[in-house]
Amino acid sequence: MASVPSTLSKPTSVTRRCRRLGAASTSVVAISTLGLLAGLTGTAQAASAVDLGTADGFAVLSGSGITIAATGPSTSWGDIGTQPDSAAAPVATTGSENLTLAGTDLTGESVMPDAKADLGAAYDVVVGESPTDTDDHAVFIEGTRLVAGVYNATSSMQLTGSLTLDAQGDPNAVFVFQADSTLTLASNISVLLAGDAQACNVFWQVGSSATLGTGSHLVGTVLADTSITLTPGASVEGRLLARGGAVELDENVITQPGCDTDGDTGGDTGGDTGGTPTTTAPVTSSPVSTPTGSTGSTGTGGTTTYGQVGRVPVGAVDTGDGSTS
Repeated sequence: MASVPSTLSKPTSVTRRCRRLGAASTSVVAISTLGLLAGLTGTAQAASAVDLGTADGFAVLSGSGITIAATGPSTSWGDIGTQPDSAAAPVATTGSENLTLAGTDLTGESVMPDAKADLGAAYDVVVGESPTDTDDHAVFIEGTRLVAGVYNATSSMQLTGSLTLDAQGDPNAVFVFQADSTLTLASNISVLLAGDAQACNVFWQVGSSATLGTGSHLVGTVLADTSITLTPGASVEGRLLARGGAVELDENVITQPGCDTDGDTGGDTGGDTGGTPTTTAPVTSSPVSTPTGSTGSTGTGGTTTYGQVGRVPVGAVDTGDGSTS
């Protein structure tokens, strides 16, 4: 398992790249939309922050092992670990040579039983949240925009298109999603943050298993009762916490979120527990990048590459000494 090289900077939080929404439109459609948002905001108090306890410091935590596929490198900005519910020995991480870790594999350490217990307690808290409305939120289609609240699906929950979470200027706004069965993200879609929304305040409770499609991007903490599977190119600004099953990674980036406490989007607390990596070994794997479409509240933006040049410049380039190359 490789440490993250010092030349590879921790990805800038999607939260910090999102700006507050601009001036409201004067059209009749905008007036109607604002009225709808105001109505939803009035019931959003049902969503409250979730205390993860000692599980807060983990990017990946599972009950029966972590598997990293050999098809390509994955990166975790935060601690990882496994801990079964029984007295059985924890399952070691499989494919650790394919994982670049900014943090520590805490499997077998004394903190693990507490972290697993705190995960279970947090899961039960999220399950107990009262839904904002009586709708069955089984499918979120492209272009859906939600304000803070608790959104429940009585069975499976699917994201078939990009979803925007709008905190409307409140950095403490909480978004809770309850999928009584499975959670599935389609390929190449993103969950985006707007209006000062923060990934640390987004929670996805999954009654069984969660699957993130190829190239998809999710924000928030996934608390799955069973397992979590990421397909190639999927990324998460949040945490993958599987209470009973395994977490499977395949060319993914998981970034444990920080949480801004004073509304200046500066990211005051939280973040990965790995600190600044001490190794200066060169990057030998492919550049780590966020998926297309995950870099702003408007849903647009290209691929951000960390540590290496991601695109060959066209034309002359100023080299800094007065010449061009």
